[in-house]
Amino acid sequence: MSSVQTPYEHIVLDEKGIPIIVGTTMKVVEIVIEKLAYGWSAEELYFQHPYLTLGQIYSALAYYADHQAEIERDIESRSELSLKLEKEIGKSSLIVRLKSRGLI
Repeated sequence: MSSVQTPYEHIVLDEKGIPIIVGTTMKVVEIVIEKLAYGWSAEELYFQHPYLTLGQIYSALAYYADHQAEIERDIESRSELSLKLEKEIGKSSLIVRLKSRGLI
């Protein structure tokens, strides 16, 4: 797999141009989604992902700060795809069972 170095020490672009954290398969967008969805700080993200360094997390967040529109378009397209697939496939049987028991 080839990658392209970026000005961010811990971030490279994979062969599809997707920013990932060096030495991992973690995409920057995945860190950003968790930050936005849960309101997690860099320190909480570090706690949740102990295989990452705090430097890697801050680098991912810096990349997001400088490429916010691009990352947010990626998040929106992922959301649209998820909704499309849910319509086509339907809800999983697990989700249906959990809802019927009032667990979600």
